Amino acid sequence: MTIRHHPPGVLRRAATAAAAATLALAGAVALPATAAHADATTSGDVIANLWSYNWDSVASECTNVLGPNGYGAVWVAPPAESLKQTNYYWWDVYQPYSYNLNGRFGTAAEFASMVSACHTAGVKVYTDAVINHTAAQTGTGYDGTTLTNKYDTPDWDPDDFHTSTECSDSDLIIDDWSNLTEIQNCELLGLPDLETEDDDVRSGIAAYLNKQIALGVDGFRIDAAKHIPVADLNAIRAKLTSTTSGSTPYVFQEVYPGSTPAASDYYASGDVLDFTYASKLKSAFQGNVSDLESLSSSGVLTPAGSVSFVTNHDTERNGLHMSYKDGDTYRLANVFQLAYKWSTPTVYSGFEFSTSDQAPPNSSGFVTDTDCSNGWYCLQRDTAITGMVKWHNAVGSESVTNWSTKSSSVIGFARGTAGYVALNNGSSSATYTFATGMADGTYANVTDNGSTTVTVSGGNATLTIPAKSAIAFYDGEFTPCTTCEDPDDGTSTVTATFNEYAATASGTNVYVVGSIAALGSWDTSQAIQLSSTGYPIWSGEVSVPINTSFEFKYIKKDSSGNVTWESNANRTATTTTSAITVDSSWNVATASATDVTFNVNATTTWGTNVYVVGSIASLGSWNTADAIPLSSASYPTWSRTVIVPKSTAFEYKFIKKDSSGTVTWESGTNRSYTTGSSSGYTTSDTWK
Repeated sequence: MTIRHHPPGVLRRAATAAAAATLALAGAVALPATAAHADATTSGDVIANLWSYNWDSVASECTNVLGPNGYGAVWVAPPAESLKQTNYYWWDVYQPYSYNLNGRFGTAAEFASMVSACHTAGVKVYTDAVINHTAAQTGTGYDGTTLTNKYDTPDWDPDDFHTSTECSDSDLIIDDWSNLTEIQNCELLGLPDLETEDDDVRSGIAAYLNKQIALGVDGFRIDAAKHIPVADLNAIRAKLTSTTSGSTPYVFQEVYPGSTPAASDYYASGDVLDFTYASKLKSAFQGNVSDLESLSSSGVLTPAGSVSFVTNHDTERNGLHMSYKDGDTYRLANVFQLAYKWSTPTVYSGFEFSTSDQAPPNSSGFVTDTDCSNGWYCLQRDTAITGMVKWHNAVGSESVTNWSTKSSSVIGFARGTAGYVALNNGSSSATYTFATGMADGTYANVTDNGSTTVTVSGGNATLTIPAKSAIAFYDGEFTPCTTCEDPDDGTSTVTATFNEYAATASGTNVYVVGSIAALGSWDTSQAIQLSSTGYPIWSGEVSVPINTSFEFKYIKKDSSGNVTWESNANRTATTTTSAITVDSSWNVATASATDVTFNVNATTTWGTNVYVVGSIASLGSWNTADAIPLSSASYPTWSRTVIVPKSTAFEYKFIKKDSSGTVTWESGTNRSYTTGSSSGYTTSDTWK
């Protein structure tokens, strides 16, 4: 948020004590004390910041743009009910009225549907968490809540807020930005400051966040974290439940630059948004991009504990950072961010504005659907950006090498031998020869969707880079080029979808690795991480060459990097010119496996899902935490195909899990089934 209305550092809300009690009764388990950090070296970590989008538009974007193009997560606005003013300022959402999930961006049902749609597309959801304060202005909120006293809300009583006693300042307002007590105990622009050192307040905040986690939310951007002590943030985080995928919620924090407190002080409670990184990019792209060679030593935050951005919904308005109004220069800065190996990158897309307070396109304050051709700037859809997201995912953890400065406006660098990028920030095209370090051959330029190609000979490439543009290419997966002379020149690929049933402990992830470059060439450090969105089914899409036979296997990696291989023989697959799907189960060899499609007719209430669990490892060994989620696409019939051993007798049952994780078993005796030596087995059951 802007300093004028609500300086960076704003959080808020909590759920009531009753909500906290409900979660406790549901068996919420506290998380370990270590903060969750994103792994910026893995594929699929790019965050799309769609902060201004309503829930229906976010759902559509996940399905049609973010998932297909390899984005790992979407960061959305605060879902709580907020102040509703007649002028409908954009920053009203940072003045929480209640922790109800009916707000400016849609209803609670639309919010839940959005999270589900994003998960289906393989995209995680991070919400903006305003937990430092409540609203400074009284009035009526977007769900009809009326406040006449800013210290008395549906979630909080007057004694839940800091007073002049804790603040040590009679006016209660932060005006000495070198005084830590004021910064963390006084009011930010008159916003009532929650007493986060109080355990009841901590529980209330945690209940609000846990309500979102129960709906599938994967993490939070903590607004105004600078104004909350790290100890308080860690105490709140310890009360959070695991996400629906069984992992620790990811936390990244807004800590505006300054020595009191320093951004690095907050590494202990999560990752930190790097304002300095964005400032350095603005300076370079409005000056000399050659300065970026020293970016890593320029005072930016450590990559392991930070999240980078070119701009966000706050800073594009106050002039601190770049904005869509910088045109192609803004796009090029985002290309650099996605290419450079540093921290977790974010790509911001928002609405066009003529005044700094202006709200997104709306109807009576409620944000209307995003229309990229009218009033919105949809950078996340730009061909160069989607190409660079795929490039970023493909080069993984490779280091920056072969840096080349051709002029103050033209630079190039490699990511090991995995990919190369050259940028021209000048006003006219530029032609230079770059030492790429790449293998000789022909590559597709991902910034124009493969419409042009790059030839590397002797490790060098002569590139003509258009003004305010870039050329980027990578080894292995290429975008097929339909306009090239030979679209099937060996670079054409198809999508291989890998689905693997694998129960894991917290902190352990599943990967696929294989005999071809697209699958890491058996190098476990280059293995492709699968998504746990449908846990215990781990899934992922990989572009693999057409008309190719390859071997592969699944591995597990724990938080220390220890690798566990499947014990069965190598699996095999062969591509043609069509997409393929491979369904597997941990330690069940392909030659010994068959498939059973479980179908059960079962009615449910909103937020409740149906699972199958059984006596064999492929069905969770009766552990409900490892039960297999069924699809409701043909509701009230719930279905999923499961890979199990051939010629095997087993027992099974269906269960229901509600949004709090409460398990309900169907009645009666266990069901039984025996597979044969063929394939295509099916059950047709009715909940009992």
